[in-house]
Amino acid sequence: MLALYDRTAGGLARLAPAVLPTLARLTFAAVLLVYFWNSARTKLGDGLLGLFRPSDGAYIQIFPKAVEAAGYDFAQLGLFHWAVALAGTWAELLLPLLIVIGLLTRLAALGMIGFVLVQSATDILGHGVAGDDLGRWFDAASGALVLDQRALWVFLLATLVLIGGGPLSLDRLLARRRG
Repeated sequence: MLALYDRTAGGLARLAPAVLPTLARLTFAAVLLVYFWNSARTKLGDGLLGLFRPSDGAYIQIFPKAVEAAGYDFAQLGLFHWAVALAGTWAELLLPLLIVIGLLTRLAALGMIGFVLVQSATDILGHGVAGDDLGRWFDAASGALVLDQRALWVFLLATLVLIGGGPLSLDRLLARRRG
């Protein structure tokens, strides 16, 4: 019985480097891709130039206290606010795409981890998320918005940082062409 277990475990261990990153990217696409793209869409300004002019909603989402302090007069926000809102919007659009197609997967996943950490800090410090929405680790509830869900997101992304995009990725295709 133990020999069968050992053979099975060995076979699974050999499959893991191919299966885990592919499943991680597929899971990211199924669970988070549309979430992040929809969020980015709310931050885009109108028309084609909206790619370079964040919407008022972008500033409200990213800098809620600064916007409130400015009396919702967005003209009072400076170059820093524009640059952060623009970078955040582009990050929400491009990093998930890179993960799904498996291009620069490790770097894109690391960028998304940073994004999720900043997003969580903004939710807690800027929007005042607390209590049940914030959640607690090591309790009976598993669906809290920040600590529970985002810990799983970061774990999924950390898998891609550590293992890469897997055999069905543009990273692998480009590596073969270089090699």
